[in-house]
Parts: sequence; C-alpha cells; structure tokens
Amino acid sequence: MAFRTFLSALGINAPQVETVLDRVEVRPGEELTATVTLRGGGADVLVERLKLDVVGRFEDNETSETGWDNPGIVLSWTEEGPFALAAGKELVKDVVFQLPWEMPLTHMLGGRRLKGARVAVRTELAIDNSVDRGDFDEFSVHPLAPQDVVLQAFADLGFRFDEAEMKHGTPGSSVASRVKFWQEIEMWFPAEYGSSIGQVEIAFNAREDSMDLLTGGNGRLTFSYDDLDPERVRSVLDGHYRERFLPNS
Repeated sequence: MAFRTFLSALGINAPQVETVLDRVEVRPGEELTATVTLRGGGADVLVERLKLDVVGRFEDNETSETGWDNPGIVLSWTEEGPFALAAGKELVKDVVFQLPWEMPLTHMLGGRRLKGARVAVRTELAIDNSVDRGDFDEFSVHPLAPQDVVLQAFADLGFRFDEAEMKHGTPGSSVASRVKFWQEIEMWFPAEYGSSIGQVEIAFNAREDSMDLLTGGNGRLTFSYDDLDPERVRSVLDGHYRERFLPNS
C-alpha cells in the first residue's frame, strides 16, 4: 500500500499513513506483521488513536458477495494516545498479529480462491475526535496441511466446493472454540449420495495438534495431526456420510 492521506478535512495539515504487511500469504496459527508509517502533514497534530484490525467478510453484514461494508473484526491492535506527530516527520510502528488457529481460509486446494472469502488488515487513525478508517490491505489464508488432506478427500469423493461464509458466534454448543466466529464452507454432494441432498456446510475448528470437522449438522469428526493418512480420511468421510444418507448401502 502507498501512502494515503487520512482525515483530508484537515487540509494541508492532514497526515499520511502507509501500512505494509510483511507477507500476503499465511496459514492459521502463524504470525502476521504490519509496519505502519505515519507521516506528518503541514502542522503538528496529536494522534488520539492508531488502530489496526484484522477483518473478515462476514456473511450477515454484507450487501454483496464481494463488498467490504461493515466487516467483522477477527483481531485488533490499538495504541491509545495522545501522541505527537510533528509536521513532516515520520513515526513507524511495528504490529505483530498472532493469527488464531481458527482463522478463516481464503484459498484451498492448489491455491484456488474460496468464493466469498476475504480477509484484510484495516488501519484506523483518530485525530481531533475524527476517525478515518483507511483502505483494506488484503492477504491470503491458505489451509493447514491437515486441512488440505481433508479438503482433498472431499474433492476425491466428488464433492464440489461452492462458497465460504463467516458467521458470528460458535458453530455449536459442543464446540470448544476460542474465537467468536466460524467459517462455513459450502459444498455440493456427489450424485451417488442422493440427488435430493443438495448442499452440505462444513466447518473446521483447528487447534495446535488436532482439529474438529463439523460435518454440516451431521455430527463432528476429530482428526489428530499425527494420524492423517489421506486414504483413511477419505474412508472416514465416505463412511460418515453414507451412514447418514445411504444407511442400506
């Protein structure tokens, strides 16, 4: 991102801000560093607040599939002021985000983008009781290796991926989630499971050493990262859905 003028109502006194991410491709559980450079305008100002949010596109807040209206916050970092920003001078702040293991995915198998999934860092600056939320610096979240195994198993079984949606809350009372959101990934069932079944919505609840797969109102499967043989995972998923939808097969 290039320098952008914030709080343009201040005229020549308006500061400029540049936010640069150390990388634009991450995985859940990793660190993401942002370097924020504030450049003073034509006069000294007091910055009341500098805030960076990791945000995601939440399904229930959007008016369009790709919009950024009222995004949901995943993580926040705030430096409260007031602190001085002298005319023409620069201040540099390094911000480190520890991304949650439950971080929503934006990409999946082979780097394919998940329809409807977006995450970004949003920079906010407050001066003189005025707040400016700047542009969104987007980045990509790719699956953990164990998530890749499960997603590949679904693809091998003939499931077709549709889109992803983030929702507020937790996916169920039995899920020990450490965040207040979850991501649903919508898929179409293969015809062999029954032409009338339609879609299934799955969700991952990942941790350091294992993860739950919420199978779309059809129970929960837990996978340890130490025991993720692709053939076994395919067999487990196939058996799980056949038991529910093709009990006599």
